[in-house]
Amino acid sequence: MSEAAELLIPDPVVADEVKLHRALGPVHLTLIGIGATIGAGIFVIAGTVSAQHAGPAVLLSFLIAATGCFFAALCYAELAAMIPQAGSAYTYTYATMGRTMAWFIGWNMVLEFGVSASTVAAGWSGYFLSLLNGFGISYPAAWANAPFAGTGISDLHWTGAVMNLPAFLIMLAITVILVIGISESARFNAVMVVVKVGIVAVVIMFGLPHVHMANLHPFIPPNTGVWGHFGPSGVLAASGTIFFAYVGFETVSVAAQETRNPERDVSISILAALAVCTVLYMLMSVVLIGIIDYHLLDVADPVSFALERNPDLTWLVFPVNIAAIAGLISVAFGSMYGQSRVFYGMARDGFLPPAFAKVHPRFRTPHLCTIIIGVVGAIIAAVFPLDLLADLVSIGTLMAFISVCVGILILRRSAPKIRRKFRTPWVWFVAPAGIATCGVMMFSLSNGTWVRLVVWTAIGFVIYFVYGIRHAAPSKWSVSDES
Repeated sequence: MSEAAELLIPDPVVADEVKLHRALGPVHLTLIGIGATIGAGIFVIAGTVSAQHAGPAVLLSFLIAATGCFFAALCYAELAAMIPQAGSAYTYTYATMGRTMAWFIGWNMVLEFGVSASTVAAGWSGYFLSLLNGFGISYPAAWANAPFAGTGISDLHWTGAVMNLPAFLIMLAITVILVIGISESARFNAVMVVVKVGIVAVVIMFGLPHVHMANLHPFIPPNTGVWGHFGPSGVLAASGTIFFAYVGFETVSVAAQETRNPERDVSISILAALAVCTVLYMLMSVVLIGIIDYHLLDVADPVSFALERNPDLTWLVFPVNIAAIAGLISVAFGSMYGQSRVFYGMARDGFLPPAFAKVHPRFRTPHLCTIIIGVVGAIIAAVFPLDLLADLVSIGTLMAFISVCVGILILRRSAPKIRRKFRTPWVWFVAPAGIATCGVMMFSLSNGTWVRLVVWTAIGFVIYFVYGIRHAAPSKWSVSDES
C-alpha cells in the first residue's frame, strides 16, 4: 500500500439531488464549538454537582472531564480530517467497525445531542424566569416547571405543574432558525457566543477578587457513606455528569459536510473550541464556589443566586442572566444542529427512512429531520426534569467518545498508509488514555443511568432489526491503493 492510499466514499444508500450548503469556515466552526459548549456547564451544572457530589473539588471534576475530552478531541481531529462527512462519531464508527456498531453509536448519540438540547432548554428556563423576576414580572409556577421530578425512573413523581412552557417554546424557536439555513444559523450563533463569552469574562474578572478561601475548605468534603456523595467517589461522579458540559466541541465535526475546507478547518476548530472552553470553565468554577458556600448552589440558576448574595457583585446578576439566556440558547442550537446532521447522515446510509435525508431546495437544510427532532425535543424539555436528562446525555457522550478512540486505533492498524492531513500525536497513548478516562467516568454514573441506557439501546436495536439492517449497506468505506 502506498502513501497515496485514501478512503473512498461510495454513493450513499439514500441519495438526494439537493446537497447541504458548504458555507462554514474555521471561525464559524470554532464559534459553533464554543457556542455548543459554554452554557449549562457554567450556568447550571457546576453549581448543582458541587452541591450534590464534589463540593469545591468540582474543579478536579472539571479537570478530569477536560482530560478525557482532550484525548478524545485529538482522535476526533484526525478522523474528521480523513472523513469530512456529516455524522461525527456515528460516521467514524461506520468507517471502522461496520454498520451494527455504527447504529449502536448513532442511536445513542440521540442521548448526546437530542436529549442535550432538551436538558439545556430546561436549564435556560430557570434563568429566563429569573430575568423576568428581575423586571418584577411574575410567572405562574405551573407553567414554569416539569410535571415530573426525580433523578431516576423509580423515584419520578408528579409535581403538580402543567409543563415547562418557556423550555418548550425556545426549542421550537431554535428549530425554525435551523430550518432557515446554515449561514443564517451560524450568524445567529456567533452573536450569542460573543454576548455570553464577553459577560463570562467580566464575571471572572470582577469575581476573582471576592473569592474567599474559606469556601474552598475542605477542598474534598468527606464522603457521606454513599457512593458519589462527596469524597473521591463524589469527584468521579461529578466528572461523569460534568462531561455533559463538554458535548459541544463534537458539534464541530458534525458540521464537516457544510464546511468549505473540512480536512483542515474541522481539526483546528475542534481543538481551539475545547481549549477556550476549558479555561473559561475552570476560572468560572473558582469564582462560583469561592464567593458562596457550595451547599447553597443546588438551585436552577446557581450563578445568579451566588452573585445576589454578594453585595459587591449584585450588579452582575442582570448581565449574567442575559449571558445565560444567550449561552444556553446557543448550546441548545448546537445540540439540535448536531442531532439533525447525525440523523441526516444515518438516513442517507439507509438506517432511517428517506424523509430524514430530505434537503430543502431553497434553504438547503434537512428540514423535515430538523422539524421532527425539534418537536420531540420540545416535548421532552417541557415534561422531564434537568437532573434526569443530564446523566443520560453524559453516558451517551462518553460512549461516542470511546468509540472514536477505538476507531482511530483500528484505522491505524488496518489502513496505516491512508492520507492524514492531521495526525493524532502519540496515538498509542492518547487513544487508550481517552478510552480509560471516559470509561472511568461512565462507570461513576448511577445504576439508574445504566438501566435507562440499556432500555434505550434495546429500543434502538428493535428499530435496527425491523428497518435499518434491511436498508443499510454492510459497509460504507473502502481503502484505495495507488501504487
